[in-house]
Amino acid sequence: MSLVVTPGQCADCTQFETVMDKIRVPRLTAGRPRTTPDSVSADKAYSNRRTRRYLRRRTIPHVIPEKADQAANRRKRGSAGGRPPGFDKERYKKRNVVERAINKLKNFRAVATRYDKRVYVFVGTVTLAALAIWLRS
Repeated sequence: MSLVVTPGQCADCTQFETVMDKIRVPRLTAGRPRTTPDSVSADKAYSNRRTRRYLRRRTIPHVIPEKADQAANRRKRGSAGGRPPGFDKERYKKRNVVERAINKLKNFRAVATRYDKRVYVFVGTVTLAALAIWLRS
């Protein structure tokens, strides 16, 4: 799990690369942890050139729907607009697992209200809530 705390007025997509760079999945056998996920599923907020370029550069398969205005601009340019990005509807439907996990975290009042003034206290609260959810399942 990777967590980056941002101000409420900051868009989440601006921290995409930071979150991806912090991912470390330990291996079951000896060796260094994996830093590249098998795939990434995201919503339309992450449908921008910077995010897609980052994922392409790291050869990470992704399922991100295209925004309506981006699709319209691409079609308006005709053959110069390029191909639409690949989109697998079945894989995108599985994205709700992440949404449900966030909703489970928000069942903890301290996480949902965020009364903590210091970032490190809030990160500790979220980590404890995630640990409690993991132990219950």
